[in-house]
Parts: sequence; C-alpha cells; structure tokens
Amino acid sequence: MTTTFPPASGRERALDERDSRHPHDTRDFVIGIDIGGTKTAVLVCDQIGNVAARAVAPTALGSPEVVVESIAAAVEAALAEAGGTTADVVALGVGVPGRVDPAAGSVTLAVNLGWHDFPLGVLLEERLGIRTILENDVRAAALGLHRRRVLGPIDSIAFIAIGTGISAGVVLDGRLHRGANGLAGEVGHVIVDRNGPICACGGHGCFEAIAAGPAIAKAAHERGIGSVDGSAAEAVFVAAAAGDDRAAAVIESAGRAVGWGIQLLAHAYDVERIVIGGGVSHAGEAFMAPVRRELDRFRAASALSDEILRPELVVLLPPGADAGAWGAVTVARELLEDDVGVGDAHGLGVGHA
Repeated sequence: MTTTFPPASGRERALDERDSRHPHDTRDFVIGIDIGGTKTAVLVCDQIGNVAARAVAPTALGSPEVVVESIAAAVEAALAEAGGTTADVVALGVGVPGRVDPAAGSVTLAVNLGWHDFPLGVLLEERLGIRTILENDVRAAALGLHRRRVLGPIDSIAFIAIGTGISAGVVLDGRLHRGANGLAGEVGHVIVDRNGPICACGGHGCFEAIAAGPAIAKAAHERGIGSVDGSAAEAVFVAAAAGDDRAAAVIESAGRAVGWGIQLLAHAYDVERIVIGGGVSHAGEAFMAPVRRELDRFRAASALSDEILRPELVVLLPPGADAGAWGAVTVARELLEDDVGVGDAHGLGVGHA
C-alpha cells in the first residue's frame, strides 16, 4: 500500500531559514545519506572530502515521524563518531528512490518504500537544523561518479543500480539529466515481458520484476531451490556455483534482462561508460557472465549494436565503492557551490575514502 504523507508543519519556516543562511558558512562537515530498499548509509566528510565517519541502519518504514527519527538517529550517531554535532554540519545531501523535487524537498512514487508526497527534505531540515537537499539516489550516484572522476575525464556516463529495485542515472555532457517529469532513468519499470510477473509499480513484466534482487530470489524459490528464502538473491548465485542448474537458469534469465537494459541505455544515450552497481552486482563475474553473453549476441546480430556496445563500454562498480553515499555528498557539495555562484563546477574535491 502506498503511504501518502501530510504536508510538514513549519515547512515555510524551514525553507526561510535554509535560504537565509550565509553561503560562506564555516562549519566543517558535509553529510551524504543513501536511502536504499533495506538499509540507509550515512557518510560524514570534511569539506575537502576526507571521511570522518560512517553509519549504516535499516531503512525505516511507516509514519513520517518514524522515518525521520530513524534517519536523524543514524546521522547523530555518525556525527558523534566524527566528534561533532549537527551544529558542525554545513549541508546534508540525501539520495532516495522515486521522483524527487529538490526545490520542494519532497519525494513521491518511491514504489518500493511505499512513499508518496513525502516532504522528507523539509522534515529532516526541521529535525536536524541542517540545510538539506534531496536527489534521486541513482542519479546522485551517477553525478558523484562523474564529479569525482572515478572513470577518468569523461563527460557522459550512465549508472545502473540493480538491488531491491532497478534504476539508472545519466550524466550527459557533464550535466545530470532529470527529465521533463523528474523520472529520467526509471528503466526498472520499462516492460520487458508483457506476460511477466507483476511489479511493485502495478505493471506486468517490468525489467525490475525480472532482474532485481527480490525477483531473482522469488524466481528461484518458485523453482523449488530450497536454500532461497524469497528475498536473498545472493543464495541463488551460491546455489548456481554449487551446480544447481535451476539456479543457473534463473541467473541466465536475469542476465539477459540486464543485457537488454544496457543495450537500451547505450542506444538511447550513446554514453562513454555504463557503470553497473547495486547489491546484485556484488556477485561479480557470476553476475556479469550472462550479461556479457547477451551483449555478445546483440553485437553479433547488429552492426549498429557492435558499434555502440563497445567492449570497454560496461564497467562493474567494485563492492564497497559507496557510490550512493558519495553521490549524496556530491549533491550536498553542489548545493554549496551553487551558493557561491560556481554552479555546475566539475572535479569537486570529493572522494578520499
């Protein structure tokens, strides 16, 4: 069921306070929060990008008060580890699934979290007293990868995250692409199989309903693979490695769908790199092998695909890269840069993990 959240009390006061703060605020820390389907990661950095503290907590669901209090507790715990308080923080960036309105500080259509019309940024700003900016989590991650030059001096990248859900973030010519409706990159809800399983969004046969972590685990469970409890995709890869042909077939099917998603992004945007991350990708080569086989089939069938789907196009993000949390830090940093008129500056000094 989708939860509709009421407007935040004191919203106008919080926004007025945010707008009145001086752009040359000298407080020390910038914080990034990455809200995922199952866990929320907090990253505290100083203003040149050195990590001061990290924290991880389960993603809270339920009422606005419960959600905000859980996030605030994780922030305060991380700040205590860093030896600071909320008074030492100059900006807070939050990456969250769904359609995000950064100006209003709200998120909607976060289907895997059941959030609709949720003024998360406003509520966090009121609770913590820290300037807060929201961005879609995967778009934030893509922006962070670009600004930190993780892939070198390139200006067009796509980041596709495959975890509890599937989504993509795209940076074109150095600019984050949000789309006309704030929904650019929602490839997880493109129909792959009209007769496929129902998706959390209400559609049937969505990319996410076939290749996301819960979909992989569900498909394996339906095939009677006893080691899979219906939620842990990792167990499917373990079963396949142990020689279970049923698990291998599930992974092959998911890999074909991922290959299709990569082909879609490559043909639509012709970016220089496509980076794959998210929890499912942590299986490494076991995850990538069927994806590569599908891309090879595309190349063999089409001269156009052979040109666009270059072997160096697809890069697997290594586990532990914290692209989501670093992306949220980047969003916070860009808020500060906008304050002093730098705007879309590249190469911000963020990324010393």
